[in-house]
This record gives sequence, C-alpha cells and structure tokens, in this order.
Amino acid sequence: MASKKKSIIVPKEKAVFWMDKNGVWHNEHGKFEHPKIIRHFNRSIQKDDLGYYLSQETDGFEEKVYFPHEDTVLFVVDFSVGEKLRLTLNTTKVMTLDPAQLFTRNDGLYLQTPEHCIKFSQNALIKLSKYMEETDNSFCLKLNQTTHTIPER
Repeated sequence: MASKKKSIIVPKEKAVFWMDKNGVWHNEHGKFEHPKIIRHFNRSIQKDDLGYYLSQETDGFEEKVYFPHEDTVLFVVDFSVGEKLRLTLNTTKVMTLDPAQLFTRNDGLYLQTPEHCIKFSQNALIKLSKYMEETDNSFCLKLNQTTHTIPER
C-alpha cells in the first residue's frame, strides 16, 4: 500500500521569492540569473483556489509555495503564425490565440482566458508589433486578412 505524501504549504507572505511585473523572478539577493533555475520555476507554476504556487515533490513530501507577484504570473514569451496564432507561455504551455480575449492596460498587452490573465512579454510584443496597427484611439491586430480591435481596460 502506497503511503500518502505529507504536504508542506508555504503562504505567499512567507515565500522567499517573488515575480515582478515583467515576469522576472527575484529573491532577497536580486534577480534570478541562472537560466535553468528560471526555467524550472516557470515550468512549476500551478494554480488552485488559493492562487498561484510552485510545487515540488521530494522524499515523502509535496511542497507548495504560494508566491507574491506584481501583475500576473503567466507571460506569452513567443508565438508562431500559421492559420492561427499559437502562443508559447513562460510555463512552456502552448495555446491558440482567441483575439477577442486581448486587451491593453498600462501600455501592456494581455489575454484574458476564463482561468488566467496572461501578459505579453517585451520580446513577444516586439515580435508581434509587425502584426499590430495603431488607430486614433486603439490598437488593432491584423492576422490572415482580418483586423481585430483590441480594447483598453
């Protein structure tokens, strides 16, 4: 009979790391710099009713660390254009863009899904800019001969 792992839950008030508004991880010593650690943290992001957390399993324990973040924890870091726009998130998950879910706020581009608010990283925005057009009072996304107006919230 398999034994149940013990849970260790760290509330975000006690977490020793956090994510800034640009998706950069920090601790008391400054920004995380090691790419493998950054990838590990991003890939470990999960969400439940209490919020976003990182999870890891060790010998007999499952640890959940809820962490503070300034804006959102999910970021579009890359995309590919085909029949549909496929977005790659910092968690390595891939999703198809529904342009109706896009909005702008404070000079940022976001995507609101039923589960998450996702922000476009600076690199993704630069790459996406060739598909964007500014009108008098809004931005538009032009894909496959279709123009989508992006509302501001």
